[in-house]
Amino acid sequence: MRFPVFGEYTAAIPPPHIPASERPLRAKLSKLWPWAVLMCLTLSWDASGTDLHVMGWLGDTKGFALRDHGWLNTVMHDGGKRLAMLMYAYVLTMLFWPGGIWRQVARIQRLEVVVGITVSLLVVSALKRWSLTSCPWELQAFGGVASYVSHWTWGVSDGGSGHCFPGGHASSAFAFLALSLPWLTSLDPGDRGRGQKLLAAVVLAGLALGAAQTLRGAHYPSHTAWTAWICATIAWANHWIFARWAKSNTRLAS
Repeated sequence: MRFPVFGEYTAAIPPPHIPASERPLRAKLSKLWPWAVLMCLTLSWDASGTDLHVMGWLGDTKGFALRDHGWLNTVMHDGGKRLAMLMYAYVLTMLFWPGGIWRQVARIQRLEVVVGITVSLLVVSALKRWSLTSCPWELQAFGGVASYVSHWTWGVSDGGSGHCFPGGHASSAFAFLALSLPWLTSLDPGDRGRGQKLLAAVVLAGLALGAAQTLRGAHYPSHTAWTAWICATIAWANHWIFARWAKSNTRLAS
Protein backbone atom coordinates (compact mmCIF):
# COMPACT_ATOMS: atom_id res chain seq x y z
CA MET A 1 0.00 0.00 0.00
CA ARG A 2 1.36 3.42 -0.94
CA PHE A 3 1.22 6.34 1.40
CA PRO A 4 1.85 9.92 0.34
CA VAL A 5 4.80 11.60 1.98
CA PHE A 6 3.61 15.18 2.38
CA GLY A 7 2.61 16.02 5.94
CA GLU A 8 -0.36 18.00 4.66
CA TYR A 9 -1.77 14.96 2.82
CA THR A 10 -3.54 13.52 5.86
CA ALA A 11 -6.06 11.26 4.16
CA ALA A 12 -3.87 8.23 3.51
CA ILE A 13 -1.08 8.63 6.06
CA PRO A 14 -1.27 5.98 8.80
CA PRO A 15 -1.49 7.04 12.46
CA PRO A 16 -0.08 8.50 14.57
CA HIS A 17 -0.53 11.75 12.68
CA ILE A 18 -1.43 15.27 13.71
CA PRO A 19 -3.73 16.87 11.09
CA ALA A 20 -2.51 20.11 9.61
CA SER A 21 -5.59 21.88 10.98
CA GLU A 22 -4.49 21.06 14.54
CA ARG A 23 -0.93 22.21 14.21
CA PRO A 24 0.05 25.46 15.94
CA LEU A 25 0.03 28.48 13.68
CA ARG A 26 3.65 29.02 14.63
CA ALA A 27 4.60 25.68 13.08
CA LYS A 28 2.88 26.62 9.81
CA LEU A 29 4.48 30.05 9.68
CA SER A 30 7.91 28.57 10.40
CA LYS A 31 7.87 27.05 6.92
CA LEU A 32 7.69 30.50 5.37
CA TRP A 33 10.75 32.07 6.98
CA PRO A 34 13.24 30.99 4.24
CA TRP A 35 10.90 32.46 1.60
CA ALA A 36 10.57 35.72 3.57
CA VAL A 37 14.32 35.96 4.17
CA LEU A 38 15.03 35.40 0.47
CA MET A 39 12.57 38.14 -0.46
CA CYS A 40 14.06 40.61 2.02
CA LEU A 41 17.64 39.89 0.92
CA THR A 42 16.71 40.21 -2.75
CA LEU A 43 14.86 43.47 -2.17
CA SER A 44 17.83 44.84 -0.23
CA TRP A 45 20.25 43.86 -2.98
CA ASP A 46 17.98 45.39 -5.61
CA ALA A 47 17.65 48.65 -3.70
CA SER A 48 21.41 48.94 -3.13
CA GLY A 49 22.23 49.18 -6.84
CA THR A 50 24.97 46.58 -6.41
CA ASP A 51 24.05 44.90 -9.69
CA LEU A 52 25.88 47.50 -11.75
CA HIS A 53 28.91 47.46 -9.43
CA VAL A 54 29.27 43.70 -9.83
CA MET A 55 28.94 43.87 -13.60
CA GLY A 56 31.48 46.68 -13.64
CA TRP A 57 34.00 44.36 -11.99
CA LEU A 58 33.40 41.71 -14.65
CA GLY A 59 33.28 43.81 -17.81
CA ASP A 60 34.34 47.08 -19.42
CA THR A 61 33.64 49.06 -22.58
CA LYS A 62 35.02 46.16 -24.62
CA GLY A 63 32.45 43.79 -23.17
CA PHE A 64 32.84 40.75 -20.93
CA ALA A 65 35.99 38.69 -21.27
CA LEU A 66 34.20 35.51 -20.21
CA ARG A 67 31.22 35.86 -22.53
CA ASP A 68 32.40 33.08 -24.85
CA HIS A 69 34.38 31.11 -22.29
CA GLY A 70 34.27 27.43 -23.25
CA TRP A 71 33.28 26.04 -19.85
CA LEU A 72 30.73 28.73 -19.06
CA ASN A 73 29.19 28.76 -22.52
CA THR A 74 29.33 25.11 -23.55
CA VAL A 75 29.13 23.24 -20.26
CA MET A 76 27.23 25.53 -17.88
CA HIS A 77 24.90 27.12 -20.42
CA ASP A 78 24.29 24.56 -23.15
CA GLY A 79 24.99 21.51 -20.97
CA GLY A 80 22.88 22.85 -18.11
CA LYS A 81 19.94 23.39 -20.44
CA ARG A 82 20.18 19.83 -21.79
CA LEU A 83 20.44 18.37 -18.29
CA ALA A 84 17.34 20.28 -17.19
CA MET A 85 15.42 18.89 -20.17
CA LEU A 86 16.49 15.34 -19.25
CA MET A 87 15.48 15.87 -15.62
CA TYR A 88 12.08 17.20 -16.68
CA ALA A 89 11.57 14.17 -18.94
CA TYR A 90 12.54 11.90 -16.03
CA VAL A 91 10.07 13.52 -13.61
CA LEU A 92 7.35 13.39 -16.25
CA THR A 93 8.05 9.68 -16.76
CA MET A 94 7.82 9.05 -13.00
CA LEU A 95 4.34 10.57 -13.04
CA PHE A 96 3.02 7.73 -15.18
CA TRP A 97 5.52 4.93 -14.50
CA PRO A 98 6.94 5.45 -10.99
CA GLY A 99 10.04 3.54 -9.98
CA GLY A 100 12.43 3.47 -7.05
CA ILE A 101 11.64 6.00 -4.32
CA TRP A 102 8.84 7.39 -6.49
CA ARG A 103 6.75 4.30 -5.64
CA GLN A 104 6.38 5.79 -2.14
CA VAL A 105 4.82 8.95 -3.53
CA ALA A 106 1.09 9.14 -4.25
CA ARG A 107 -0.02 9.89 -7.78
CA ILE A 108 -1.43 13.29 -6.84
CA GLN A 109 1.90 14.25 -5.31
CA ARG A 110 3.76 13.20 -8.43
CA LEU A 111 1.32 15.32 -10.41
CA GLU A 112 1.99 18.21 -8.02
CA VAL A 113 5.71 18.01 -8.69
CA VAL A 114 5.22 18.03 -12.47
CA VAL A 115 2.74 20.92 -12.31
CA GLY A 116 4.99 22.92 -9.96
CA ILE A 117 8.00 22.58 -12.24
CA THR A 118 5.99 23.31 -15.38
CA VAL A 119 4.24 26.39 -13.98
CA SER A 120 7.55 27.80 -12.72
CA LEU A 121 9.12 27.47 -16.15
CA LEU A 122 6.08 28.97 -17.89
CA VAL A 123 5.80 31.93 -15.50
CA VAL A 124 9.48 32.83 -15.81
CA SER A 125 9.25 32.49 -19.60
CA ALA A 126 6.15 34.72 -19.69
CA LEU A 127 7.78 37.39 -17.51
CA LYS A 128 10.83 37.39 -19.78
CA ARG A 129 8.62 37.81 -22.84
CA TRP A 130 6.91 40.86 -21.30
CA SER A 131 10.04 42.43 -19.85
CA LEU A 132 11.85 45.15 -21.78
CA THR A 133 15.00 44.81 -19.65
CA SER A 134 18.08 43.99 -21.72
CA CYS A 135 21.02 41.87 -20.65
CA PRO A 136 24.06 43.62 -19.10
CA TRP A 137 26.23 42.93 -22.16
CA GLU A 138 23.88 45.19 -24.16
CA LEU A 139 24.55 48.24 -21.98
CA GLN A 140 26.55 51.14 -23.43
CA ALA A 141 28.94 50.79 -20.48
CA PHE A 142 29.89 47.37 -21.84
CA GLY A 143 30.05 48.16 -25.53
CA GLY A 144 26.34 47.83 -26.33
CA VAL A 145 23.59 50.28 -27.21
CA ALA A 146 21.22 50.09 -24.22
CA SER A 147 20.93 52.42 -21.25
CA TYR A 148 20.36 51.01 -17.78
CA VAL A 149 16.70 50.91 -16.76
CA SER A 150 15.52 49.09 -13.64
CA HIS A 151 13.77 45.79 -14.38
CA TRP A 152 10.88 47.09 -12.28
CA THR A 153 10.28 49.95 -14.71
CA TRP A 154 7.77 47.99 -16.77
CA GLY A 155 6.87 49.35 -20.19
CA VAL A 156 10.02 51.48 -20.52
CA SER A 157 12.53 50.32 -23.12
CA ASP A 158 16.24 50.69 -22.45
CA GLY A 159 17.10 50.73 -26.15
CA GLY A 160 18.24 47.11 -26.26
CA SER A 161 16.57 43.88 -27.28
CA GLY A 162 15.00 43.29 -23.84
CA HIS A 163 13.50 40.02 -22.59
CA CYS A 164 16.27 39.38 -20.06
CA PHE A 165 14.43 39.48 -16.71
CA PRO A 166 14.12 37.21 -14.79
CA GLY A 167 16.84 34.60 -15.35
CA GLY A 168 15.57 31.93 -17.71
CA HIS A 169 18.69 29.79 -17.42
CA ALA A 170 18.62 29.82 -13.63
CA SER A 171 14.94 28.85 -13.75
CA SER A 172 15.90 25.58 -15.44
CA ALA A 173 17.29 24.60 -12.02
CA PHE A 174 15.16 26.59 -9.57
CA ALA A 175 11.94 25.28 -11.15
CA PHE A 176 12.87 21.93 -9.59
CA LEU A 177 12.34 23.33 -6.09
CA ALA A 178 8.94 21.64 -6.37
CA LEU A 179 10.78 18.32 -6.70
CA SER A 180 11.98 18.40 -3.09
CA LEU A 181 8.58 18.98 -1.50
CA PRO A 182 7.31 15.37 -1.30
CA TRP A 183 10.22 14.57 1.00
CA LEU A 184 10.91 17.99 2.52
CA THR A 185 7.45 18.22 4.09
CA SER A 186 7.35 14.61 5.25
CA LEU A 187 6.62 13.59 8.83
CA ASP A 188 9.41 11.04 8.60
CA PRO A 189 12.91 12.34 9.59
CA GLY A 190 14.58 10.16 6.97
CA ASP A 191 12.36 11.54 4.21
CA ARG A 192 12.96 15.09 5.39
CA GLY A 193 16.70 14.48 5.26
CA ARG A 194 16.36 13.31 1.65
CA GLY A 195 14.26 16.39 0.91
CA GLN A 196 16.90 18.68 2.39
CA LYS A 197 19.55 17.10 0.18
CA LEU A 198 17.35 17.53 -2.89
CA LEU A 199 16.66 21.14 -1.93
CA ALA A 200 20.37 21.86 -1.44
CA ALA A 201 21.21 20.27 -4.80
CA VAL A 202 18.57 22.37 -6.60
CA VAL A 203 19.65 25.60 -4.91
CA LEU A 204 23.34 24.98 -5.63
CA ALA A 205 22.56 24.15 -9.26
CA GLY A 206 20.48 27.31 -9.63
CA LEU A 207 23.18 29.48 -8.08
CA ALA A 208 25.86 27.88 -10.26
CA LEU A 209 23.87 28.42 -13.46
CA GLY A 210 23.00 31.96 -12.44
CA ALA A 211 26.61 32.75 -11.54
CA ALA A 212 27.80 31.41 -14.89
CA GLN A 213 25.44 33.75 -16.72
CA THR A 214 26.54 36.69 -14.58
CA LEU A 215 30.21 35.97 -15.33
CA ARG A 216 29.36 35.90 -19.05
CA GLY A 217 27.53 39.26 -18.75
CA ALA A 218 24.12 37.76 -19.55
CA HIS A 219 22.36 38.44 -16.24
CA TYR A 220 22.62 40.60 -13.15
CA PRO A 221 22.91 38.75 -9.82
CA SER A 222 19.46 40.04 -8.88
CA HIS A 223 17.96 38.21 -11.85
CA THR A 224 19.08 34.92 -10.32
CA ALA A 225 17.78 35.89 -6.87
CA TRP A 226 14.36 36.93 -8.20
CA THR A 227 14.14 33.75 -10.27
CA ALA A 228 14.75 31.69 -7.12
CA TRP A 229 12.09 33.65 -5.23
CA ILE A 230 9.53 33.31 -8.03
CA CYS A 231 10.08 29.56 -8.33
CA ALA A 232 9.95 29.10 -4.55
CA THR A 233 6.69 31.05 -4.37
CA ILE A 234 5.12 28.97 -7.12
CA ALA A 235 6.32 25.69 -5.56
CA TRP A 236 4.81 26.45 -2.15
CA ALA A 237 1.57 27.88 -3.57
CA ASN A 238 1.25 24.84 -5.82
CA HIS A 239 1.86 22.52 -2.86
CA TRP A 240 -0.81 24.27 -0.77
CA ILE A 241 -3.38 24.01 -3.57
CA PHE A 242 -2.73 20.32 -4.15
CA ALA A 243 -2.79 19.56 -0.42
CA ARG A 244 -6.19 21.23 -0.04
CA TRP A 245 -7.42 19.39 -3.12
CA ALA A 246 -6.32 16.03 -1.76
CA LYS A 247 -7.96 16.66 1.61
CA SER A 248 -11.25 17.46 -0.08
CA ASN A 249 -11.16 14.19 -2.05
CA THR A 250 -9.60 11.23 -0.21
CA ARG A 251 -9.62 9.12 -3.37
CA LEU A 252 -6.91 11.36 -4.82
CA ALA A 253 -4.42 10.54 -2.07
CA SER A 254 -3.67 7.00 -3.22
